[in-house]
Amino acid sequence: MIALLARFSLVGILNSVAGFAIIAILDLGLHLEPALANALGYLVGIVLSFFLARDFVFRSRDRMAGLAWRYGLAMALAFLLNQLVLWSAGRLLGAGSLPHLAAQAMGLATYTIANFLLCRYWVFREKTAGI
Repeated sequence: MIALLARFSLVGILNSVAGFAIIAILDLGLHLEPALANALGYLVGIVLSFFLARDFVFRSRDRMAGLAWRYGLAMALAFLLNQLVLWSAGRLLGAGSLPHLAAQAMGLATYTIANFLLCRYWVFREKTAGI
């Protein structure tokens, strides 16, 4: 489990830095709506993270089609949680650059935790004998 968490963390850090940079550029630099900036940043990250999660983190040998639909659904659920936290934090923290980034960071944390749990226990779950 420690090795799994280390690989997940490494991929997550790289993916989060890239995604958060895209979000910040779109939100603060181009002044897109926070939810749209967030969605575009995560879209890039989801594609990258699927391949890294499948091959490096969970080392799955399952068929691509089976993994892809489960992964897509899991990421959609994690993203919905992210958007709920982003919206709620945005309302609570108010307008401005620092509150926007704080809300984005809270959404990112929520997404990351949900992502790991869904991937570990559903998407890339280990098969048991007889299943």
